[in-house]
Amino acid sequence: MIKSIFLTFTARNSLISVSEKIRISEKWAVFATAVFLVSVPVFFQAPMVRQLPWLSLAMTGFWLWLSLKLLENRTTNIWGDLLLGFTWTWFTGSIYWGWLRYEPFLHLPVEAMFVPFALWCLRNNRDMVGNCFYLGSLFGTAVTDGYFFITGLIPYWRQLMEVEPQMALEVFQNAFTLVNTSWGISWIIVLVGILLLFGIAPLQSEKLYWWGFGGAVLSTILVDSLFLLAGVVA
Repeated sequence: MIKSIFLTFTARNSLISVSEKIRISEKWAVFATAVFLVSVPVFFQAPMVRQLPWLSLAMTGFWLWLSLKLLENRTTNIWGDLLLGFTWTWFTGSIYWGWLRYEPFLHLPVEAMFVPFALWCLRNNRDMVGNCFYLGSLFGTAVTDGYFFITGLIPYWRQLMEVEPQMALEVFQNAFTLVNTSWGISWIIVLVGILLLFGIAPLQSEKLYWWGFGGAVLSTILVDSLFLLAGVVA
């Protein structure tokens, strides 16, 4: 009898341990995928959308179809949910960078096009992972845009959109002179602190959608760091 109880207790603890490991693995998988979905398109979609904006916009249909297919299956539901949020960022990115990139002040309003829908979904507990990813990505965008406004980099933004690719290096170098000042560096520290706060705090939660949000926010630091590094190397 005692042996049976012991074996039952051991088996139960083993199942709990395995379940916890799977849950932890799933959280990190959502986090890593969120980082990937923010970081990679910056270097894949950005060059494509300048040359083939209609193709980039049309690809939204593929992402939407794929996300809905994944949502239909219980085993892939989370990834369909996350990809749905990515679809909103891809669509808005295609619109802005394809036709409106010359006006920095339109960037955030266009990227925020799906905010009312995302908030409605969150209120109704629908597609939580994807919509939190979308809002996290948008938050990171807002912080980055804020840095451009605060430090007076907007004219260089417009120049980058107008010059030929071979002239972009010179614009980067000129912009870096503003970044490499006490004012520019101070705001980098402040805004990185904000991103770290809003990126790390959600990772204390057991909810997968917060990990999607945190991954999207923290990936902003990665992307911005690469652009900053490009300016330093230039």
